[in-house]
Amino acid sequence: MKRQTGITDIFKNNEFVLIVAILIIGTIFTILKPNFFSINNLYGILVSNSYLAIMAMGVLVVLISGGIDISFTATATVAQYVMATIIINNGGNMFLAFLIAGLVGLALGSINAILVYTLKVPSIIVTISTLNAFYGLLIFITGGKWLYGFPMWFMDKNLVSFQRADGSLFGLSMPITLLVAAVIVTWIILRFTTLGRKVYALGGNPEAARRIGINIFKTQLFVYGFMGLMAGLASVIQANIMLTVAPNALIGRELEVLAAVVLGGASLAGGTGTVPGTLLGFFLIAIVQNGLTMLGISAYWHKIFIGMVIIVSVSITAYQRKRNEEKGAVIDVR
Repeated sequence: MKRQTGITDIFKNNEFVLIVAILIIGTIFTILKPNFFSINNLYGILVSNSYLAIMAMGVLVVLISGGIDISFTATATVAQYVMATIIINNGGNMFLAFLIAGLVGLALGSINAILVYTLKVPSIIVTISTLNAFYGLLIFITGGKWLYGFPMWFMDKNLVSFQRADGSLFGLSMPITLLVAAVIVTWIILRFTTLGRKVYALGGNPEAARRIGINIFKTQLFVYGFMGLMAGLASVIQANIMLTVAPNALIGRELEVLAAVVLGGASLAGGTGTVPGTLLGFFLIAIVQNGLTMLGISAYWHKIFIGMVIIVSVSITAYQRKRNEEKGAVIDVR
């Protein structure tokens, strides 16, 4: 008989806790800075951090599979630089920009998958190595040169523009549209597809997944390839927002994205994590950083906050894992 969900179960729900935290923190910032809770500010938070949220979708899939990818900002940087170089020198359109960056990201993500599967070492070691290799190679080839002079069509912040009856223009915001698309695609894959179930199974128990016939290499190839694809697409959004490409613009943002995903309920041990939880975790971190900035608090405190989020999340994961192991031990004894 299925146990009915009680009030205590609701309060234990990670998404519910995050919603309450967002409301409380948002209220505090609004009291201190009344213009914090304004449409313009909230929309600005969403747009300016949209590319990080897109990357978070990729990180979520990797963490669920039991891996950790630290190299995605370097992947995004390389994809962004290749895309910008081509369209600045040869022209094109927005579809071509996304296609180039997406393919480069997919290729670099696949390299991570091959290395993780072949070397049989922890993915964090592999991706820290590729982070430095990808970024170091880019700097060596380009000399760290910044890129400017994007075509006029690239500067448009709308994916599609429409004309009202009065002659004015309005459009679908490209950062928001791509973020929504990334969220929907990730949610569908994880919730409704066999591939998504394989990703959860791989993270939950790799050996059991292997024994039931799941192709570990193909699953990891999808996981890291998807991460690379999200990084590549996100890099176009970041370039569109900034209208310049700096080789060091994205490097160092890894922990923000990772913190959002683990805050959203994804376990560093693998096997758990949801798209709604990741979005809420991302939004909580984004509003805290925005609120601290509006209050004039040093950016160093932002880093302290991110570090504390990761420490607390890892501690909770370790505690839950220990409890599960103890319960399993009790069952085995009986």
